[in-house]
Amino acid sequence: MKLVQGKGASAGVAAGPILVKPAGRQPEIRLDTCLDPQQELKRLQAAQQQVIEILEGLKEKARQQVGEEEAGIFEVHQMMVQDPDLCDTITGLIQENHMTAEGAVREAGSQFAAMLEAMDDEYMQARGADVRAVCGQLEDALAQGGRSWTELLTQPSIICADDLTPSETLQLDKSLILGFVTSGGSANSHTAILARTMKIPAIVHTGITLDEDWNGTLGALDGGTGNFWLDPEPQVLEALKEKQQQHRAAEDALEQFRGKPTCTADGRTIALYGNIGQPEDIDLVLQNDGEGVGLFRSEFLYLGREDYPTEDELFEAYCTAAQELEGRKLIIRTLDIGADKKVGYFQLPEEENPALGFRAIRICLKRPEIFLTQLRAILRASAYGEVAVMFPMIVSVEEVKAARALLEQAAASLRAGGIPFDEKLEVGIMIETPAAAIISDDLAQYVDFFSIGTNDLTQYTLAVDRQNASLEELGKASHKAVLRLIDLTIRNGHAGGCWVGICGEAAADPELIPYFVAMGVDELSMSPGKILGARKLISTLRAE
Repeated sequence: MKLVQGKGASAGVAAGPILVKPAGRQPEIRLDTCLDPQQELKRLQAAQQQVIEILEGLKEKARQQVGEEEAGIFEVHQMMVQDPDLCDTITGLIQENHMTAEGAVREAGSQFAAMLEAMDDEYMQARGADVRAVCGQLEDALAQGGRSWTELLTQPSIICADDLTPSETLQLDKSLILGFVTSGGSANSHTAILARTMKIPAIVHTGITLDEDWNGTLGALDGGTGNFWLDPEPQVLEALKEKQQQHRAAEDALEQFRGKPTCTADGRTIALYGNIGQPEDIDLVLQNDGEGVGLFRSEFLYLGREDYPTEDELFEAYCTAAQELEGRKLIIRTLDIGADKKVGYFQLPEEENPALGFRAIRICLKRPEIFLTQLRAILRASAYGEVAVMFPMIVSVEEVKAARALLEQAAASLRAGGIPFDEKLEVGIMIETPAAAIISDDLAQYVDFFSIGTNDLTQYTLAVDRQNASLEELGKASHKAVLRLIDLTIRNGHAGGCWVGICGEAAADPELIPYFVAMGVDELSMSPGKILGARKLISTLRAE
């Protein structure tokens, strides 16, 4: 038996035969002169188109299986295939150095990946792996075939690899994946994110040297502890089996809370809502007995497109969600584009620190034509359900006034056209900056509710980049400074007549929920799968 310690990336346990991804053997590719550069350029263009079409298919498959946000990975890869700098470099190597298309792709890909991997920023380092993955797909297309290693997965197996690209992860038959174990990668890698979304146990950063002789050998992993066993002893398997049974029993026990109101032990009711990114996610909220949607991340309707969605397209999405909720509340956050959510057709400027730059409400107020289209769609949908709207990234009263003025402009245009909408539509704001928390007493005079976004509030309060894995231990919502801002916001909101909710990751944290209940929070919105567990915990707490 061999035990390897890695980093748990997706909780769960698994045991079964191992399948090792074959090592990246680079075939011999002639890098010297080609006979006809123009012919090589034509081959390159055909390969690029083929890869773009393959990625489009994977993107649609990802949308159906794991959601809009994770499908964005393949949109990024499509953009990389067409990246002007990368394409110019490849073309130059073909035209000026007379390289073959395969050789030029490999050479350019190596240069760009090495440049990214040499940067200090962990996020940019990880993009180096994306460049290698995309160029590898181009090489495969140029080679016109060859059996993919993913076809080797013919029985339920634990997949072991140096790392996995998003394309590889999605191409694998989910029903045959018992778990993932990688030598490299991080908890924030695309593989880890997809594994968590698909609820598949995963361990990353084991540093293990893989051997294809392991194929078929029994393996076991615990995605919670980061332990991976090669040829585990019977007692290890028995312990993992018991742990798996305990997990299933705990999930079954939560069923007794289905259909019950969310109340503390002393009778105070708290609303438990789900977070979604697209109308299709409503099913997850209802399956997990959510009482509504506390955060509809509407920006995902703008991703994976070549142009802005029309008012009718947005209306259809919002209306569908509102109707499927059958009277439950639907809170739509206006688009939060920018920072880590890039959309090419918005043509946003490059920024040194986009998290502190031109994003969210700042874009909407500077580009009112985009904002008015969305506001009209939200208002129209309010005629078909209990819809509310909230504005993100607020730092001043002036922003709220400006946003409300545009909302009234959209409402006036609908009235003039005789189009019905809810005249009493609830209007709220996200409290996700220290500035908003500190002046929440002033802001409460202009809105109906606050929703505290703990992810960004933590990042901005503690000066910790939420995308930087090496700072993970510093960026916790349990920090006293963050909790004090949350408490201040709740008190100021209530004093000003607002109800107050929390919709960040912390809303489902069992260590923080007791604090939020004691502070008097009115609503918690979380990943749908966490709702029943939160209801159980709240039932044991006393609000007073």
